[in-house]
Amino acid sequence: MPDVAITDMAVGRTGADDGSTQAPCAGADEREVTVQDILEAIMAAEGSAQPERELAGLAGLPVPESYRGVVVRADETRMFDGMATRDKDPRKALHLQEVPTPELGPGEALVAVMASAINYNTVWTSIFEPLPTFKFLQRYGRLSELTRRHDLPYHVVGSDAAGVVLRTGPGVTRWKAGDEVVAHCLSVELEDAAGHDDTMLDPQQRIWGFETNFGGLAELAVVKANQLMPKPRHLSWEEAASPGLVNSTAYRQLVSHHGANMRQGDVVLIWGASGGLGGYATQMALNGGAIPVCVVSSPEKAELCRKMGAELVIDRSKATGEGYQFWRDEETQDPDEWRRFGERIRELTGGEDPDIVFEHPGRETFGASVYVAKRGGTIVTCASTSGYQHQYDNRYLWMHLKRIVGSHFANYHEAWQANRLVALGQVHPTVSKTYPLEQTGQAAYEVHRNAHQGKVGVRCLAPSEGLGVRNRELRARHETAINRFRGQ
Repeated sequence: MPDVAITDMAVGRTGADDGSTQAPCAGADEREVTVQDILEAIMAAEGSAQPERELAGLAGLPVPESYRGVVVRADETRMFDGMATRDKDPRKALHLQEVPTPELGPGEALVAVMASAINYNTVWTSIFEPLPTFKFLQRYGRLSELTRRHDLPYHVVGSDAAGVVLRTGPGVTRWKAGDEVVAHCLSVELEDAAGHDDTMLDPQQRIWGFETNFGGLAELAVVKANQLMPKPRHLSWEEAASPGLVNSTAYRQLVSHHGANMRQGDVVLIWGASGGLGGYATQMALNGGAIPVCVVSSPEKAELCRKMGAELVIDRSKATGEGYQFWRDEETQDPDEWRRFGERIRELTGGEDPDIVFEHPGRETFGASVYVAKRGGTIVTCASTSGYQHQYDNRYLWMHLKRIVGSHFANYHEAWQANRLVALGQVHPTVSKTYPLEQTGQAAYEVHRNAHQGKVGVRCLAPSEGLGVRNRELRARHETAINRFRGQ
């Protein structure tokens, strides 16, 4: 295959591919088909009275030999050595590059990605923390001849996607070319008995687009068929892409019996309650009859929580006078601030402590989370966006019979149920803004610097916002809720 152009989003230069050995191309015939041909076929469904019929025609199109994907490169993993985490710039490490289309294996599907979104795992990938993801790809590549395709000198990233199925591999019966889908990010092999009670316990469980290659920040993506779910018909492509990872994560963490098993009337303390993860947790608490206590860091974020229906909001910014500082210095936490925070929660709830603390900041807040949880309560934790090394006073855990529950993404059933809530219009997307694929680096930079609200979307093949809506009646009923994060 000839050298293909690459585009560096950070500086806008072009050049030749690195010439490294890459996965073989698939599906090409004598007529050369480009990704643009695929897009034109999908766009024919816009405004059609029978979009399914238009999209079914994708089965007759050959698969393009290559596509554009956002990648990090193995030869750049040391580029941020010696720099503080905050100073590392995703825009310098994320590149838009033409890559060969891999062949499909059994149980897989090739999806034309109309939109994706930024998650913290893409930020971590782009700054090579806590370690370069090429370690994950190398480990996965040793598993089998089929997985060896993933061990490449580039990593196509991204763990969200909404789009249209182009092809399915051997053994796939539920999905076909032309199906409009969203993808969750759980990749499992399920060859071990340990994964058949809860697939998150599969020894070969991985996060697609983070611990595997061919992710969703691209024009095409390779997924396992059991990652696919129906696209909510009242949402646009970018709206449908945004819930995937965070909505499913929040569902398992808060609602599922594998997480906090939330009940009606539970008081739920939610950190970052207007953010990409917390925004869904807030909606699920309200939708499930719980009482969210939303913790945010600005008056604007507090107002977003109130727009979602939350009444109990703590703005911890200094501007409000609450300004909780849980650390006296880098090594020492301040229990007096824990107590002051707990008193504020009781003031809002009429004297109740949280039954559940929805934790994801990690190091900065974890000591306070353990302290304020109710006797016998649950601290359910994932992500650790402020640091992985948690410190807390164990007396408040063991003597008050509290539980810490670790939670990581969701199994297929949990992801399906979370997506169903979106499709029913009971939980709504939290997209604040979108960027074209060419500006993925800027989108990741904003998430890294916490200069965003809700989710930041990326239009991959979608040429503009607002495309892909099929059920306008349902959308009209929820238009205000769908758009409440827009422009924030």
